[in-house]
Order: sequence, then structure tokens, then C-alpha cells
Amino acid sequence: MLRGTVVFAAILMGSIAWGQSQSAPANDAQPNNGQSMPGMDMSQHDMSNMAMGPEKGPDADAAAPVMHSMEGHMDMGPHMKMTELRAMRPGDAERAQKVLEGARKASEKYLDYHVALNDGFRIFLPNVPQKVYHFTSYAYGREAAFSFNPEHPTSLLYEKHGDDYKLVGVMYTAPKRFTEDDLDQRIPLSIAQWHEHVNFCRAPLGHIMESFGPNPRFGFKGSIASREECDAAGGTFIPLVFNWMVHVYPFEKDQAAIWSVERQHAD
Repeated sequence: MLRGTVVFAAILMGSIAWGQSQSAPANDAQPNNGQSMPGMDMSQHDMSNMAMGPEKGPDADAAAPVMHSMEGHMDMGPHMKMTELRAMRPGDAERAQKVLEGARKASEKYLDYHVALNDGFRIFLPNVPQKVYHFTSYAYGREAAFSFNPEHPTSLLYEKHGDDYKLVGVMYTAPKRFTEDDLDQRIPLSIAQWHEHVNFCRAPLGHIMESFGPNPRFGFKGSIASREECDAAGGTFIPLVFNWMVHVYPFEKDQAAIWSVERQHAD
């Protein structure tokens, strides 16, 4: 079991290193059969070798530590970068409302997760227990690299209840090359805060398990958060891992819950 965990973790951590370049032109972007991490640069990541389909893939017990190491975003500290919350400007509320209306329209369409699957959304790591499952459209992810359509979220967020899935929110992505002004054009930064994952130190071979546990050195919650520390530990430093991302919870009743930063961290 330990060997299986190490092998799977090495594959996932190694794949992250492919996310350093910016989004390629749309005609160069290739689908990856729903195996990439939601929010990754869709054109630069291919985890198809992981074969995480519903009938095959690594043992869930082996995969679980990897997923757990990526949860609990509130504890990431130096490994997460948030956009600054700006002062409200005229028109911000109206622009945010249009995004919310698009999110609600998409959500109402995909209340039944079977509809999402039929429309090309793919479950990320369906065999691994997770708090929230990302059903990702790689077509919409590529579209988001060049334009923004609130009715086309990159991912749908579902909670699993037995054999059923309950839709709780949507996730939008944007290219990591975007400035905060660019993000503000999509959703006002006076209302929503986007985040990205930064300062990642990939563990060297033989030290993969030091990415997990209560006091990890490497990975998304590791104590190592600078290139100098990472180099000294023999790791590979990746300053920016994923694209920009933001979660929206369109079924909530008040603005704070709809655009909740704390909840998107936990999810």
C-alpha cells in the first residue's frame, strides 16, 4: 500500500511541473480525457497516464493522501495568493449580478449530474473520497483562456451523498498570465476574490511522503515556501502551479455566502 501511495504521489507531483508555461493557442490545446487537476493550464497538462476512470485507476486508499494534502486550503499560508479586495465602484454590483445569473443558469441545467456527464464534464478522481468533487469541462477551460462566459464554468462543484451528487457551486478559471485588472474585468474584485497556488516545492525522490502528515516539508501545505529552501532540500521549486480560480455558490441566499472566500478555500 505504501509503495502504491508513493508511486501515485510521484506521478501527480511530477505532472505539476508541466504547468510553468502560459496557455497555448486554442488550436494547440488538446483534451486530456478529464484527468487533469481542475484549474490547471489545460493546454500544458496531461495526466491521462493516471487513467482515473470509473472502471480503473489506483487504489482509492493510495490516492487519498494526495487529495488530502491538497485540501484544507485555509492552512496553506504562503502557498496561496489571493486577489486584493477592492473598494466598490459604480456598476460592480450589476456586473457581479450578471455573473451570478449565468452561474445560476448553468447550475440549474446541471442539477442532475448525469446531464453534466452527458455534456462532457468529467469527474476529477472519482474513486477518491473528497469533500467536494470537481466535474470539469476541458472545453470550457480552454474557452476561459481567451474569453469569459458565466454560463460556461470550468468546473461544477458537487457533494456526494451515497451514489448521488448534489450540486453546490461552480468554479471559473482564468489564465495565470492575467493581472488583477484583467480578473476584475471578469468579476469585480470588490465582490469576488480569486486565488492561485504558489511557492510549491516538489519533493525529491525518496522524500515523497514528507509532503503528507501533520508537519509536511514539501507540497501544498509544506513548511518550505521559497526557492532557496527548496533547492537546499533537493526539491523542485514551482513558483506558480495552477491558473487563477474562483468559486461561486449560486444557490446561497446572501452575497457573503454566494462569494464566500472561506468556503472556496475549504472546497
